[in-house]
Amino acid sequence: NPILINELKEIINVIEKIEKNENRKTRDKALILIGFSGGFRRSELVNIEFEDLEFTKEGLKIFIKRSKTDQSGEGMTKAIPYFKDKSFCPVISIQKWIEINKEKNSTLVFNISDKMVAILIKKYLLKAGFDPKKYSGHSLRSGFATVAAEHGADEKSIMNMTGHKTTSMVRRYIKESNLFKNNALNNIKI
Repeated sequence: NPILINELKEIINVIEKIEKNENRKTRDKALILIGFSGGFRRSELVNIEFEDLEFTKEGLKIFIKRSKTDQSGEGMTKAIPYFKDKSFCPVISIQKWIEINKEKNSTLVFNISDKMVAILIKKYLLKAGFDPKKYSGHSLRSGFATVAAEHGADEKSIMNMTGHKTTSMVRRYIKESNLFKNNALNNIKI
């Protein structure tokens, strides 16, 4: 299942509430918010390096060196704007993580495995009262695409963020997001 806005906020609230280790709390919030807002594959998320980040007055640009659909390493840049609600802002959360994680023992921003991303997602969903079996490490990415479609983003802008090369997968997210919006039963009043 995709992680939608409700689940995303619950995850962040749970991390804030239960995670006692300040480093892990800050890292995990940044990881989840960046993963969702950038529509990242887990492999892309865990391979972000400090040198790939560029903060601007509008937000954050993240350069992805290579991905599943870009094995030649042409690369792409994802732009994540500041959010109005600071407690759920991916840009502010990653700035806090960088500040805490100054002594960079690694070139990697998060320095965890892609499997660990899935484990963390499931752990926090369970603590938030959701069934973790219904979600995967891909749920942040599919959640981004679904929520973007629900809020009127077109195929091209979703693909620009996710890096999908064809519209078929993006259309599945859009179709899923429109199941109730364009439902024929909406016009039947009983």
